[in-house]
Amino acid sequence: MLRENKIYLASKSPRRRELLQQVGIEFDLLLLRDAPPRGPDVTEIVLPGEAPEAYVSRVTKEKADKAWEAMHQRKLLARPVLAADTTVVLGQQILGKPADLEEAISMLQMLSGQTHQVLTSIAVHSAQGSAAVTQCSEVSFAKLDQQQILAYCRSNEPYDKAGGYGIQGAAARFISHIKGSYSGIMGLPLFETCQLLRQTGIIIP
Repeated sequence: MLRENKIYLASKSPRRRELLQQVGIEFDLLLLRDAPPRGPDVTEIVLPGEAPEAYVSRVTKEKADKAWEAMHQRKLLARPVLAADTTVVLGQQILGKPADLEEAISMLQMLSGQTHQVLTSIAVHSAQGSAAVTQCSEVSFAKLDQQQILAYCRSNEPYDKAGGYGIQGAAARFISHIKGSYSGIMGLPLFETCQLLRQTGIIIP
């Protein structure tokens, strides 16, 4: 019998699914709860005084650990579990997912004409233990006028993305320069992901 070469992805992000498919990594979804009645398995609340890198690393590790527990509780076939979390940071301010039009507009106004950081942390939990890494990229926005910001924020694109934009979508026209990992800015740095998964025994050509 051939050894199974598959993982669980503990993420709802369609972009992370696309990125794994891009490099030929097979996966099944293993989703955590994010709604009542019992509440989310992992909250994404920033702790008082918590630095951005510490925050994104902690949340990602909690997601991977909870998904590993869920795999056993649901009596699923044991496989490595991959989790990730992305945050946008301007200075030391964490910009999460905008809740409404007003918040999306505010975020784009802040990012306009500025260079910010995108931190994506990945964690893999397997029979060998757990390992994690955080990848940091820089993204520079051109100066945006109010009409550009309003038109973008009235689309559906900003509302499920940290910082209120997606580099792979219409916001690409705002970005003058990036430094780092394009896939990391999308939400899953593929080089680092492949490195961690290979350590668990996943074969990636």
